Amino acid sequence: MAPLFIVFIGLLGLAVGSFLNVAISRVPEGRSVLRPRSACPRCATPIAPRDNVPVVSWLLLAGRCRACRVAIPARYPLVEALTALLFAAEALVLGPSETLPAALAFTAGLIALAACDAERFLLPRRLVYPTLALTAGCLLAAAAATGQWHRLGVSAACGVGAFAVFLALHRARPAWLGFGDVRLAGLLGTGLGWPGPSYPVLAVLAGSFVGLLVGVALIATGRATRQTRLPFGLFLAAGAIATLLAGAPVIDWYDGLSDPYATGAPLSTIRR
Repeated sequence: MAPLFIVFIGLLGLAVGSFLNVAISRVPEGRSVLRPRSACPRCATPIAPRDNVPVVSWLLLAGRCRACRVAIPARYPLVEALTALLFAAEALVLGPSETLPAALAFTAGLIALAACDAERFLLPRRLVYPTLALTAGCLLAAAAATGQWHRLGVSAACGVGAFAVFLALHRARPAWLGFGDVRLAGLLGTGLGWPGPSYPVLAVLAGSFVGLLVGVALIATGRATRQTRLPFGLFLAAGAIATLLAGAPVIDWYDGLSDPYATGAPLSTIRR
C-alpha cells in the first residue's frame, strides 16, 4: 500500500476528528454543528484558525484557551488523534477499495457515538441516523461499482436483524438495554454486514466481552457496584471497530474449526 495514500487518509481523519468534536459537544444539546463558530465556553472568544489545528494547537496552547486560560478537555486532541489513527489503519487494511468510504463513515460515526455515551450515557439519534444513511449510501455506491448487490442485501438484512434482536432484548429488560443501543445495533449490522453476518455477531460478542471485563475490574477495585451504569454503546462501538480492522482472521479461524475441509473462507476480508 502506498504510504502517501495512508498518510492522506490519516490527515483526513484529523480533519474529520475536529468536526466530530463539534458534533460530540453540540448534538446532545440540540445545537447546530455548523453555526455559530467554535468559541471558548467560558469567555465566548471565537477560536482563531491558528488555534484550530487538530492536536497541534491543543499542544501549543498547553490545553488552555488563549484568551482566558481555562482548561480545554483532553477529549479534543484524543478524538482527533484516534480518528486519524483509525482512518490510517483502515486505509492500510482495506486499501483504496470500494468499501473504504463506508468503513471511514461508519468509524467516524461510532467514535462520536462512543464519546457521547462515555460522557453523557446518550446515543443521540441525530448521530445514529446520519451515520447510518452515510454508511448505507457508501455501500450502495460500492455495490454499484462492483456489481455485488447481494452483499448490499446482506448488509440490509444484518441491520434489520440486529435491530430486531436488540429490540426484543430491550422490551424484555428495558433497564438493561436502552433504545439507543437498539438503534446502534441496527447501525452495526448494516456497517459490518457487507462481508457476512459473522462480522456483526463478532462485534457484539467482542463489545459485550470488553464491557464485562471492564465491569468486573471496576467492581473488583471498588470503583463500581453491580448497580453501576456503564456505557454499553461505547463497548459495542469498540467491538465494531476492532472487528472491522481485525475480525477477518478470527472468523477465518472459526470457519476452519467448523469446516476443517474448507478450501477458503468466503468472508476473509471486508473488501469482497
